[in-house]
Amino acid sequence: MDPNKLEQTLVLIKPDALKNSLTGYMLSQLSEFHTGLHFSGTKIVKVSRMLAEEHYAEHRGKVFFESLLDYIMGILHYPDDMWRRRVIAIAYQGPDAIQKIRDIAGPTNPHAAREKKPGCIRALGTLVPLTDAAGKIIGERMDNLIHASANNQDAEKEIKLWFRPNDMPPLMHTYATEASDSFYYFKENKLLSNYEPGSICLFAPGDIAWESDLDILRQLQQGKPAAGSLESVAAKYLINT
Repeated sequence: MDPNKLEQTLVLIKPDALKNSLTGYMLSQLSEFHTGLHFSGTKIVKVSRMLAEEHYAEHRGKVFFESLLDYIMGILHYPDDMWRRRVIAIAYQGPDAIQKIRDIAGPTNPHAAREKKPGCIRALGTLVPLTDAAGKIIGERMDNLIHASANNQDAEKEIKLWFRPNDMPPLMHTYATEASDSFYYFKENKLLSNYEPGSICLFAPGDIAWESDLDILRQLQQGKPAAGSLESVAAKYLINT
């Protein structure tokens, strides 16, 4: 395939879709038969709070932020079954991938989806009122079944958050990768160069990483401003650990 046409986009099949057994329906709607797109990566993820916070970082501080985290982590739909809390993450690839997926997903707001594009995936979603301690409605959360990247910039950031290079065949990489030349350890939200008891190795020499992730770690290690946070790197390399 022409490298210029290798557009990628992230899709998340959210816990409400899984609970309502909509996975097969959604995968059928997004299939290569309908879209001309194909998978470049897919995985089942138990979403950590760190990963949830990074994915929804733009909403930090908003009234629905905490509820949004509980939603994507599966806590709201599976309060008593921790083992069922998961999300299906898929990277789709092909010409105009972002717009094709968003057209099938429909408007973000389920009510708008039902009005403007009946039959789209999000038309099956709902709005949930949020209340304060006194029971007063202070906002709402959209349980809209599916996440789809909004644009190329978001797609790159999101795919790099949810997938490691080794989660995809090398020929399907559309973003630059690099082999680490150093050890990088993570402990208590701190970056370490040497192992300490309780620390987790993010990278060892020779490990393949997104080039941008290694750039972030190098900048942080040198005490310089970085293009991303340590958590944005660590979250993906700690998925399902």
